[in-house]
Amino acid sequence: MLTRILKLTIVLVFAVSGMLLMEYLVPYLSEMLPNEMFKNGPFGFALATVASDVIGFCLFGAIGYAGSNFIIGHTMRFTEVIAVVLAKVPTSNILVVAMGAIIGLIVANLIGSPFSHLPFIGMYIPLILSLILAIVGAKVALIKHADITSFFNRIWSFRTFKDASKGTEADNVCSNHKILDTSVIIDGRIADILKTGFLEGKLIIPGFVLEELQKIADSSDTLKRKRGRRGLDVVKAMQDGLSQQVEIINTDYDDITEVDAKLVRLAKEIGSQVITNDFNLNKVAEIQGVGVLNINDLANAVKPVVLPGEDMLLFLAKEGKESGQAVAYLDDGTMIVVEGGKKYIGESVSVVVTSVLQTSAGRMIFARMK
Repeated sequence: MLTRILKLTIVLVFAVSGMLLMEYLVPYLSEMLPNEMFKNGPFGFALATVASDVIGFCLFGAIGYAGSNFIIGHTMRFTEVIAVVLAKVPTSNILVVAMGAIIGLIVANLIGSPFSHLPFIGMYIPLILSLILAIVGAKVALIKHADITSFFNRIWSFRTFKDASKGTEADNVCSNHKILDTSVIIDGRIADILKTGFLEGKLIIPGFVLEELQKIADSSDTLKRKRGRRGLDVVKAMQDGLSQQVEIINTDYDDITEVDAKLVRLAKEIGSQVITNDFNLNKVAEIQGVGVLNINDLANAVKPVVLPGEDMLLFLAKEGKESGQAVAYLDDGTMIVVEGGKKYIGESVSVVVTSVLQTSAGRMIFARMK
């Protein structure tokens, strides 16, 4: 249906253009045709004019019909190429460039209007200004992309706060988004958490995080290489399982080299939170006012509660750092330091919990022999 409409449009454009062209050429044919053909007939039209219109309409219409398939085919291929290219560009970049171009066109129209009345060049000046200022506006907007998005995020955040203070329900889309850092992807537990449905909004994986995973996967160090490949496998698993909730964006910052700094800046720009289990990133993000969801904090929150004074039966696995200490582990990997348990290593013994130390880096339990 679309092809037929396009073909009809092309034929009409060619036909009308041919008719206008023939009307323009009629005066030049006056010496070649009898004068009677240029006299107005009963309906006020000269025979030469009617004949030229019909010939131009039919002739150019036929040309348009013959070349319509060629024009439509090349136009469709061109639009597909443009669509593929634009699909790889982040949406925010497209919007910012469009806004810059529109502002450039508005300014060009304001500046060019007074010049439009000049003879000869008056009609060309607004066109030239529109082309130049639209390109300049788009380039400036793209360079200032970070500042523009940050500005609109602040406006949106203020509006959301204002609506909330009035008792109305405001939905800030970006605040539900979470950015994943490299460490939490390699950790792998985020994939299982995502399947439970506890996380709202989209999980954003920046392109520079994927690049870091790729570098780790290509490392000459065997351990690092395994960790990097595990991270890439986790990303693939999340895309296959819940592709609608996982989004990869190509936003990058050439003026920043550290991945953690890029993560914090991206989170501030789009008003989202960072999911991590990196203790240092956790602190840096909090200092800069970025919300952090720490996987270790979540793991600690859902662990069975162990209280001082509670009896436990443990298998002592190895020596501790201090003299006389032994180390045991719970099923979830929590380490328990047992005072005076060194001589019982390799045995299951009964202990009494003396204290529990819980931090963002994990949980540690201290006990003594019963």
